[in-house]
Amino acid sequence: MSISVGRYSLPLEVILELVRCKLTNREVPSELFSPSVVFWSVRLPRAIMALLVGAVLAIAGTVFQGVFRNPLVSPDILGVSAGAGFGAGLAIILIGRSALAVQSMAFIFGLAAVAAAYQIGRRSRSDSVTVLVLAGVIVTAIFTAGLSFLKYVADPYEQLPAIVFWTMGGFSNIVWKDVYWTLPVFIVGTAVLYFLRWRLDLLSLGDEEALTLGVDVKRMRLLYISVSTLLVASSISTSGTIGWVGLVMPHMARLIVGPNHQILITFASILGAIFMLLIDTLARTISSGEIPISIMTSLIGAPFLAYLLLRQEERDL
Repeated sequence: MSISVGRYSLPLEVILELVRCKLTNREVPSELFSPSVVFWSVRLPRAIMALLVGAVLAIAGTVFQGVFRNPLVSPDILGVSAGAGFGAGLAIILIGRSALAVQSMAFIFGLAAVAAAYQIGRRSRSDSVTVLVLAGVIVTAIFTAGLSFLKYVADPYEQLPAIVFWTMGGFSNIVWKDVYWTLPVFIVGTAVLYFLRWRLDLLSLGDEEALTLGVDVKRMRLLYISVSTLLVASSISTSGTIGWVGLVMPHMARLIVGPNHQILITFASILGAIFMLLIDTLARTISSGEIPISIMTSLIGAPFLAYLLLRQEERDL
């Protein structure tokens, strides 16, 4: 459905014919040349990237909420989004709007922000997750201030609009090389989290209980944070900052399948992928111009989270 709808309509029979030509190595008929370009070069990589980013953000949100034992934690709690935004803005100003430069700098600074937050938390005498969260708040504030400064010094006609558009997120410039860049990280990262998903249930019990059950809390927490951050940084570097998905989708999945992470991670990734593809489809079809993804996810995600919280309170009563 997502690939079919849009300002340039692609009927299902046309899509099937294009796939048939590709699988049988037949030449595409001349009347299908334009639909072929739209399908293979624009719609398909965009749809795949939306699925990947949605799944990654939902998985990372589920993992962070389990590690920090807090259902209100999102994947950018340690500053990965703020760091990636600063890196992208720095690349736009110093290097230009090259996709490779922006993605590389966003990826590097996203990882650097989380590394800084972890080092600050580690140097504290207290080993609680609260200190780590506060370190993330500090790092986020620093990189947010840095991005604001970059906006202040940026050229208001070319550089500033590019920075603002990137920070609002979107898939309008996605090409196949972006998919090739994100897919290996997605496969490796999700495989690691999937095979270690059962230990999240132990970490969710608390540090003392997990230690009693034989879990190396520090090492496992660092592993979960590192892999999840790598996944989020790779997705943000290609799609820009996208909020609410990593916060709302784990909540929704938890209401449907329960808190068992052995099932929850898989189900949350499916919900996140479907939600992101739906949001992207709406963003490019409901108006003549494309609406940034973060606007759509905020408009839908925030009220939906409020509904989930109110519904949960009614159940508790």
